Amino acid sequence: MKLFAPLILIAMILLAACSPAEPTLPISTPLLLTPTPTPRPTMPPAAASVVDVGNVVPPLVATPCTPGHCLFAGQTVSVIVNDIGGATGPITGPLHEIRSEFEAATGAHLVIIEKPLDEHFAYLITDLTTGAGQYDASIAGAWWLGDLVSQDFIISYDQYYGDPRFPQWDINDVLPGPRSLLEYDGRKYMVANDHDGQVMYYRRDLLTDPGHRAAFEQQYGYPLAVPQTWAQFRDVAEYFDGKDLNGDGQPDDGLTMHLAVGEQGMFHFISFSAPFVIGPHNPNLYWFDPDTMKPLLDSPGHVRALGTMVDLVKFGPKEMLDWNLGQSWDHFLRGEAALTFTFGDLGALAQQEGSLVKGKIGTAPLPGTMEYYNTAAGRWEQTDTPNKVGNTSGGSWAGVISRFADAPEATYYLLALLATRQKSLIYAARGWDGVDPGRYSHYLPPAGTANIEDYLAAGWNEQDVRDYTSAYFENFTNPLQIPYLRIPGTFGYLTALDIHLGEAARGQLSPAEALRETVLDFEELTDRLGRDTQAEIYRASLQLGQPNKN
Repeated sequence: MKLFAPLILIAMILLAACSPAEPTLPISTPLLLTPTPTPRPTMPPAAASVVDVGNVVPPLVATPCTPGHCLFAGQTVSVIVNDIGGATGPITGPLHEIRSEFEAATGAHLVIIEKPLDEHFAYLITDLTTGAGQYDASIAGAWWLGDLVSQDFIISYDQYYGDPRFPQWDINDVLPGPRSLLEYDGRKYMVANDHDGQVMYYRRDLLTDPGHRAAFEQQYGYPLAVPQTWAQFRDVAEYFDGKDLNGDGQPDDGLTMHLAVGEQGMFHFISFSAPFVIGPHNPNLYWFDPDTMKPLLDSPGHVRALGTMVDLVKFGPKEMLDWNLGQSWDHFLRGEAALTFTFGDLGALAQQEGSLVKGKIGTAPLPGTMEYYNTAAGRWEQTDTPNKVGNTSGGSWAGVISRFADAPEATYYLLALLATRQKSLIYAARGWDGVDPGRYSHYLPPAGTANIEDYLAAGWNEQDVRDYTSAYFENFTNPLQIPYLRIPGTFGYLTALDIHLGEAARGQLSPAEALRETVLDFEELTDRLGRDTQAEIYRASLQLGQPNKN
């Protein structure tokens, strides 16, 4: 079943929402990116600004071609990518960096088209639904794949993978969780690049300080340690809130989060809420009832999770309600917060010149809970140990090839060059490029094959990198994983969630009300896209059998 009309509608609404000249749609509209009629404040790019880019560069991999014998001479490859800092910004930066190498090796010309994060999908879908073919590739979010594949908008690169004409990379080097995002329905679509997932960062120096340890235990009745549950995370945040954490004589914060709507805050809630819902007796049901496509986002587990997350807001700066990722990261990098949870970028950014937390930044898997709501059974399940759930939350930004590409082979060459082991190791080790680790070759032995000298050469503190790679390996190999939503309409579903999470964070709606509004928007979008078709695709994405007819 083709869904061109709904996707064109999505694109039109998104593009209208991005234009200040257009009226803002009502708050109940699930596809709107802005929550209020007032213009969004201008914010800096979503990359840390307090640290320097540094001079670590990946090696040249491709050999320049001989004039007259260039594989793709005269061809042009156009790539649409997030506009987050240009030539030295995350995700887009490596494209600028690799341009001359690609052009010298192929004879082709590379055009980089940058669009704001909250407009990229709309421009891409408009181009694809109209067949204009302006973009040969997109450095796309993995959560867009349901829309892109269901409409046959992108091509599989199965026919190119392993072909000796192209740069070689190994998909089996990618850990199973991140690897699953590269494929859809058994075919390869995304060329490995960024491998997102979220972990907890904490100030190791603060948690091991004897004075803080004694005071914390006296106040809370148990030893200060790396939080294993979100309840412990709250206690640690509360304890450090208002204390001077960086020696500048000013009070600092227990935690930092980025809560601006239209950014990526919904991914943080998904990761945060996972152990409140997913557990040994409920490994899959988080998003929808697979038999009816009834949304589950207003379950008691989700509501408790959002209430717990909203409660944490008071231990951070009030400004973070309008912060993007980079602004929240900056707060931590300046030593002004004790805790945060976010993507892999922060651990690497902390090693760059300008960071005040290098050598002090501990990393661990996200905390868990001591009970979770089993949606299938309709009851809370107690656990003997903290219920922790792994995640691949985030964009996992990686290249896809448009079915309308004029130069599909040259496009794959570019994406494969970015994916080579030699380059990906450097991308994972340095912080500014936004490419996070997810391959065995990124992790230190015994988990992987990386050499610690490569990280030390990139400026890492040894204890920091050991904590960091260990936490990510544990996260990605946890048998329990939050299901990654990749069905048609995912962009619209997550946009609705993002808007209503913002309302809860600001106290405009209670957690229960915000999630009920989210469910109403999910229902509306599911009906637009076709409930039966959505159910079929959703069940397939969870590898479930035939629906229960009873």
